[in-house]
Amino acid sequence: MNQWYPSVIHDYSYELNKDFQFAAAHYVPHESAGVCQRVHGHTYYVNVTVAGDDLDHAGFLIDFKQLKNWVHDRFDHQLLNEDPLFNNEDSNRFPTTEVMARTIWEIIETNLQKLDHQPTCVQVIVRETPTSYVIYRPKKEVNK
Repeated sequence: MNQWYPSVIHDYSYELNKDFQFAAAHYVPHESAGVCQRVHGHTYYVNVTVAGDDLDHAGFLIDFKQLKNWVHDRFDHQLLNEDPLFNNEDSNRFPTTEVMARTIWEIIETNLQKLDHQPTCVQVIVRETPTSYVIYRPKKEVNK
């Protein structure tokens, strides 16, 4: 899978990247989606970047296997429109590549925040085709 993706700038001591892939089908439920309104499939390639300053009791920022369980095991060989995280009525929840990247970030970040050493997901990249990918980077909270 030898991919090289854009790096995200951060101030954390550790950065972990995990690549994985899964096969899934979807459709985009909007008339402007053209042929993508029909059910079709992709082999999605995903890169996740997790960062943090502290390691867990086993010396991990996060176990690679855990990341795979949260995403690959949920979406592999599924019709994404049937997953409760997606919604055919709200365009912010259509299973587009953009929404997939954000949703994967939400899944990972929710699980990471349960950990005592508080790593964070700083970037998710979802490649839908060999020539098209989306990067999702959460905005940093600014203290007012």
